[in-house]
Amino acid sequence: MRIIAGIYRGKKLLSPLSDKVRPTSDRAREAIFNILYSKLEKSLSEIDLLDVFSGTGAFALEAISRGVKSATLLDIDTRDLQKNIALFPNEKKRISVLRLNAAQLPPAAKKFDVVFMDAPYNKGLSEQALLGLSSQKWLQNEALCIVEVEKNEQLNIPPAYELIDERQYGLARVLFLRYAA
Repeated sequence: MRIIAGIYRGKKLLSPLSDKVRPTSDRAREAIFNILYSKLEKSLSEIDLLDVFSGTGAFALEAISRGVKSATLLDIDTRDLQKNIALFPNEKKRISVLRLNAAQLPPAAKKFDVVFMDAPYNKGLSEQALLGLSSQKWLQNEALCIVEVEKNEQLNIPPAYELIDERQYGLARVLFLRYAA
């Protein structure tokens, strides 16, 4: 795993300790960012990003490299992501970590413009997290939510979200949702 673009392009990231963590492939991450650029209504430097089920933190750290204002990484087990965050000592002010269960979110302390979510496949966790993000007020109106699921996984998109794009990368299907408060 490595950072694909931005100021840290080529920087290697540590692989996960557990086989339960399944990082988004470099190729899929690159494609997702290309689509993200076309869907954003403001520059990356104005974006507060939330990486839910962040695992190794690769997506959020890629976003940091590409210039997001801030990245918050949320996971129930933060060991893998903490090791990768330590590789970015100059970015401590822009990176936050929340050790939380994404299926049982508390009320938000901050609202986010973009959410990336890569839950364990076929467990229904993405839908629970989407519901929690909206009910607990984690999202700015018109926030963009990028949800990675297994290609055959059914995702019941909650009513507060509109599907605006969908792509498949190998075993993964990526849905781009727009949130309307």
